[in-house]
Amino acid sequence: MKTFKSAFEQYDWDSIQSKIYQTTSKDVEYSLAKTKRNLDDFLVLISPAAQPYLEQMARECHEITKKRFGKTIQMYAPLYLSNECQNICTYCGFSLDNKIKRKTLSDSEIKQEVEALKKNGFDHVLLVTGEANYTVNINYFLNAINLIREQFSIISVEVQPLSTEEYQRLHEAGVYSVLVYQETYHQEVYKRYHTKGKKSNFDFRLETPDRIGTAGIHKIGLGVLLGLEDWRTDSFFNALHLDYLQKKYWQTKYSVSFPRLRPAEGIIEPNFIMDDKDLTQLICAYRLWNEDLEISISTRENEKFRNNIIPIGVTSMSAGSKTNPGGYVVDPQSLEQFEISDERSAEEIKQIIKKAGYEPVWKDWDRTFSQKS
Repeated sequence: MKTFKSAFEQYDWDSIQSKIYQTTSKDVEYSLAKTKRNLDDFLVLISPAAQPYLEQMARECHEITKKRFGKTIQMYAPLYLSNECQNICTYCGFSLDNKIKRKTLSDSEIKQEVEALKKNGFDHVLLVTGEANYTVNINYFLNAINLIREQFSIISVEVQPLSTEEYQRLHEAGVYSVLVYQETYHQEVYKRYHTKGKKSNFDFRLETPDRIGTAGIHKIGLGVLLGLEDWRTDSFFNALHLDYLQKKYWQTKYSVSFPRLRPAEGIIEPNFIMDDKDLTQLICAYRLWNEDLEISISTRENEKFRNNIIPIGVTSMSAGSKTNPGGYVVDPQSLEQFEISDERSAEEIKQIIKKAGYEPVWKDWDRTFSQKS
């Protein structure tokens, strides 16, 4: 099967990086004048040359998002099921070489965590685990989904890359979306960050969204870990990946997330600093390029940024998040994958969204849509 790898190999990291940083203000004005934009325009809009045009970009971004999605923000919460992991990754608190207490939630503990989320109004849950194939595997995922399926209209997962057949089983079990991050598309340095475990296989991870698309999952979420390598170049390749997927698996919805490196046990410092203005520019570039793309902001970001980004281009936000297994009620002191920055409750975020003139949406999908007649 032809995969994204064949498209990816037609591009060179250094050449793309050079092109981004050689962009001129004339190039930016040409791209901004267009009503329909392509990947070349996305490259232009993430360049340093586009920074002086950020206010203009934000205004158009606001109008496009309002036209396509209305004045709504989807609400979701992550549910960390396990911090067991067989990978050694230099940027993650769950890395195998970190001497931490490992925990995987039992059936009863999952139910307790779900009860806490439901009390806060959530109807969309994102199940997250480390990558431990021997213990936290497809059978564990299917069991967890079966336990919580009647409690949520939307179940998303962010777990280790699986086979096409395993994604099909998740789809049949009721999974609506799958998130998978390449972390960085810079293949030459990828191994430096992923020194051991299945995640060190660059190509297997690169082809994961193809397997998700083949399995018929309703939505695929992509992103890069902002801070590992040059965010502009990595983001171009992420957009290239999205462009390929949208053309090949055209019945699937797509989203993009923006995880910036946050403090965690035993991790490296960011190699490339991305400030709030940079992230705003990146969000605007994605929206101006792709009107249909869902854009998600997590509690990694600080309160001020999350408040201000609501009217620009975001379509979904997490709230009241815990990034440790059992973090809501079972074991609040277990180790987090990373520190969150916005610690406000779901109720507080709901009120902030309303104050901005937007409607918080707890449900935009119903399980009956997935049922076969």
